[in-house]
Amino acid sequence: MAEDLYQVLGVGRDASKAEIQKAYRNLARKHHPDMNPDDDAAREKFKRVQEAYDVLSDEQKREAYNRYGADFERMRSGGYPGGAGGASFDGLDLEQIFGGAAGRGGGGGFEGGFSDFFEQLMGGGGRGPRGGGNPFAGGNPFAGGRGPAPPPQRGSNIRHELTIPFQTAVKGGKTEFYLTRGGQPQKLSVTIPPGVSDGSKIRLRGKGSPSPSGGEPGDLILVLSVSPHPLYRRSGKNLELDLPITLGEAALGTKVDLPTPAGTITLTVPPGSSGGKKLRLKGQGVPSKDGAAGDLLVRLQVQLPNEWSEADQEVLRELEERNRLNPRQQLAW
Repeated sequence: MAEDLYQVLGVGRDASKAEIQKAYRNLARKHHPDMNPDDDAAREKFKRVQEAYDVLSDEQKREAYNRYGADFERMRSGGYPGGAGGASFDGLDLEQIFGGAAGRGGGGGFEGGFSDFFEQLMGGGGRGPRGGGNPFAGGNPFAGGRGPAPPPQRGSNIRHELTIPFQTAVKGGKTEFYLTRGGQPQKLSVTIPPGVSDGSKIRLRGKGSPSPSGGEPGDLILVLSVSPHPLYRRSGKNLELDLPITLGEAALGTKVDLPTPAGTITLTVPPGSSGGKKLRLKGQGVPSKDGAAGDLLVRLQVQLPNEWSEADQEVLRELEERNRLNPRQQLAW
């Protein structure tokens, strides 16, 4: 028995679209292949989460799934739920019945779909080009002639939310994902440009739904969701980091190696740096299309030991006596 898609995302059947999206984002981040290298179980779980979200985030697919369950994909691809003797056409229109895959494949169907069904029903005999204008222009519409054939209909676009790591959003790179089409998961890849942000869109030409009439397929529109970084934050083109240092490093100064999108660099903490002091590293932030990267803003956080010995406390008292400060002089309501 196929796994229930609502259970895959861990939501109820009455979940709102926002609840479904929130559940998807959390699970996609947890099981993303980039976060779980060489973990086949996580990769399979990530694929199932993608499949569930593809269906439940689309109102029409969700309605069909709620009605037909796991049979809804077979119904959409030309089959029917219920099996022999129990076919139900509730919710299907006449174009689906007379213009389906069986009718286009020959063997007793109506090659042109719903319009051809009525033409044959009314006695139309000609097999010339089909008209796309006024059916009554030029005489009796049932006399056998047909007008010019309409151009093939283009396939519809597909929107798909893709979760990417923070590092990929900043530096760019290739990422792979799964998309369910025709009931089968398909593995795709896309190159993420540097500097994309949460909500950015990428269009993949020709990767959408196929055309129902032999025309070009639609496009796949990826809506990017960026996973948070445990330490770094982003503010526009700038990156922000809270850097812990010791009391001695703050007083005497030090050098700290920092990882950045461009590689590891050395940050100089000047002597006498107080907690909260901000240091700016030019050009070490988020790259952009014009080549001008933002900055890396480092805020110092002085960390103190949880316990002090009597000797240490005495040293601190002596320092306080020799270096009297009034840091709250301007504190006022």
